[in-house]
Amino acid sequence: MPRVKRTLAWSRARAGGLGHRLVPSSLLLAIALALGCGDGGGSSGPAPIDVDTPNAGGCEILDPDECLVPFPSDALTRADASTDTGRRVAFALESMPANASGVHVDPSEWNRNDGFSPGAQITLLIPGLDVAASKLPPVTDLARALDVDSGLVLLDADTGERVIAWAELDAHAADEPARQALEIHPAIALREGHRHVVALRGLVDRSGAAIEPSLVFRAFRDDLKTTNPAIEARRESMERVFADLDAAGVARDDLYLAWDFTVASTRSLSERLLHMRDDGFAQLGDAAPGFTITGTSEGGTARIVNGTLSVPRFLTGEGAPGSVLNDDRRDGLPGRNGTQQANFICTVPLQATPDDPARASLYGHGLLGSAAEVIGIGQAAALVNVAFCATDYIGMSAGDIPNIIGILGDLSRFGSLPDRLQQSHLNFLFLGRAMIHPGGFGSHAAFQVDGRSALGPDLFLVGASQGGILGGATTAIAQDFTRSVLAVGAANYSLLIPRSVDFDEFTPLLAAAYPDPFTRRLGFGLIQMLWDRGEANGYLQHLSLDPYPNTPTHSAMYLMAFGDHQVANVGTEVASRTIAARVRQPALREGRSTAVEPYYGLALVPSFPFPDSALVVWDFGSPAPPDANLPPREGEDPHGKAGDVPAVLIMVSEYLKADGGLVDVCNRRPCVTLDD
Repeated sequence: MPRVKRTLAWSRARAGGLGHRLVPSSLLLAIALALGCGDGGGSSGPAPIDVDTPNAGGCEILDPDECLVPFPSDALTRADASTDTGRRVAFALESMPANASGVHVDPSEWNRNDGFSPGAQITLLIPGLDVAASKLPPVTDLARALDVDSGLVLLDADTGERVIAWAELDAHAADEPARQALEIHPAIALREGHRHVVALRGLVDRSGAAIEPSLVFRAFRDDLKTTNPAIEARRESMERVFADLDAAGVARDDLYLAWDFTVASTRSLSERLLHMRDDGFAQLGDAAPGFTITGTSEGGTARIVNGTLSVPRFLTGEGAPGSVLNDDRRDGLPGRNGTQQANFICTVPLQATPDDPARASLYGHGLLGSAAEVIGIGQAAALVNVAFCATDYIGMSAGDIPNIIGILGDLSRFGSLPDRLQQSHLNFLFLGRAMIHPGGFGSHAAFQVDGRSALGPDLFLVGASQGGILGGATTAIAQDFTRSVLAVGAANYSLLIPRSVDFDEFTPLLAAAYPDPFTRRLGFGLIQMLWDRGEANGYLQHLSLDPYPNTPTHSAMYLMAFGDHQVANVGTEVASRTIAARVRQPALREGRSTAVEPYYGLALVPSFPFPDSALVVWDFGSPAPPDANLPPREGEDPHGKAGDVPAVLIMVSEYLKADGGLVDVCNRRPCVTLDD
């Protein structure tokens, strides 16, 4: 199979119900014919047959036994001429998952979206499915998604192009096979605002027997007229799906299932945060953000400066954990609500002088951490004359942990997390402006040498772990910097969480509230629709390829730790493809990856220094990650090891220059650092 062209990457609780019983095709046909024998009075065709859709009220009827499945689906939306996609999500309260107390997820916030996530976790329930025998592409061989006989076809209906993706059964539910989700993951973000078609064909069970589709889908596929108004009302849209597939060379005869869904528009995903940015900086004008220095100390290689920064608040109340965007206005955009005092901690190299000023960089902290993490890396960065400033990524900081625990018990509360994250991105942008504005930090003695600023005029961003995930969004909307390093970063938390050891301590809390494993997996797909507003998954399409209005084009370097226990390598790959990053080769030693073609769909870095977006893989000798949606647990976790490698520091330093780029510190060999 030829390599995916860049155009493909657009850069250019019941089990075993009627929907999945093994019913012979001949029997279904006999039933259809028997029911459609006519009335003996010269009818021009078979009489309509009776097909039940017990979940027709507010559900996706293609699976008669599950409400929101297959997910996502345009059947769960309604027409709305006021949105950019012409659709609006229309989840019904009684159709949403319920926790152990019987409380359904409130769909109100979801129903503001005009489509689904660009990183959609496509979710189905097909008990007994043999993934490999059904020719569904595995994560280790993405090219098989494009094979002419692939069991999966993921089609961008707006362009007619097939999209690389992989399919897998939820390994976390292996001991409950009747409730084991089939997940389909796009290997690159789905194009915003585009309609996509999913088709499954030739599915077999573990005995090798064909798995027959539900009679509901047969009614559409085989054009069997029914007496069911829910089916007949859907027929026109389903014929559109079949026409899209036919144009792509996919026949309808052997389809197990096919449906379509629309990805949310750019406006739906990002308009709130972009409005906050534009409104906040318009209020600021040419001035520097207000700030207060609360303390300084010196030690090692850097001066530590603590303080608070004044940022327009777009959250309700005092902006505390659990608050949401102040967006009750008619246009649905958040309005200013006073001033948020954002904490900050900066490290200023003691070697910096006005004549040799420190390069200024923002720093994004790790999972549920705080700005204090900047102190350690800031001491190391001072050796190459880089000054770091950090603030808490509120929404996912240490102070948000109690709210997150509450969310795990009732997913209705999830909206507060991405709402606070959006405020945190604005906080970071204001912090960056304070670092480089003549009237900002450089005007204070804490950042001066001999009465003059020791900070340089150029700004960058470094995010590590969670900071490398959220930092992708900060970078995409930034106006004061164009280059970032996203160390062990990635995108799409619904993809990352099941593959991370970091979620181990939270899993029991979620399982207690939502005991059914299929509901939990579906829940991740649902919350990703809101998470997109605050994490990179909702913004990466505009980082380097299609910048937002009044926003420069950016470059980012993703640094991957092979076999990372905390941030899944596949998430880093998805993010890298989405921003059209080039992969540094040779990426790995021969035989290290389990993939047929490692880093498929990523073009190579052509030469060094390379000024554009790039992916660098570093190997610390840890075992390859599992080929299932499970966390790596064998060997030492390489997640934070890069910070101790001098060559990595050199590479990052060279990239973080106004005219910088990726340099080859590994001498045309795989980048390997092994313990003695």
